[in-house]
Amino acid sequence: MKLFISVYFISLGMFTSVFFQEKTKEESIESGAELYQDFCVQCHLGNGAGVAGVFPPLKDSDYLFNNIEKSIAGIKYGLRGPITVNEENYDGVMLSQGLEDEEIADLMNYILNSWGNTYEAQITTEEVKKIQKSVLN
Repeated sequence: MKLFISVYFISLGMFTSVFFQEKTKEESIESGAELYQDFCVQCHLGNGAGVAGVFPPLKDSDYLFNNIEKSIAGIKYGLRGPITVNEENYDGVMLSQGLEDEEIADLMNYILNSWGNTYEAQITTEEVKKIQKSVLN
């Protein structure tokens, strides 16, 4: 009986690990592209350039690349107050869109690898789960 139970749980673990694997970076970027169209394109535009003085750029954004955790927290919890992006000041509000951690990871991977942006690492769901609102302070 112990053998049966052991085999059962080992099989169950293998089965779930096959179906719940982290996406590849390419799969994440592809999912993030769809999310960007649904949630971000209205303000940051299709080319990631944003609107000067109103909506900061995501393309070639020093803020984004120098503040990965804050950028994740901004998507996760919303962002308000002054920030400086590429030496231009912005003082607006970005509301939380209510995205799941996996969706935020996908969106970040898309943004970090679009419009000429390149980011070697992959943002994972686990990394997003660890980001607390206090990062924004």
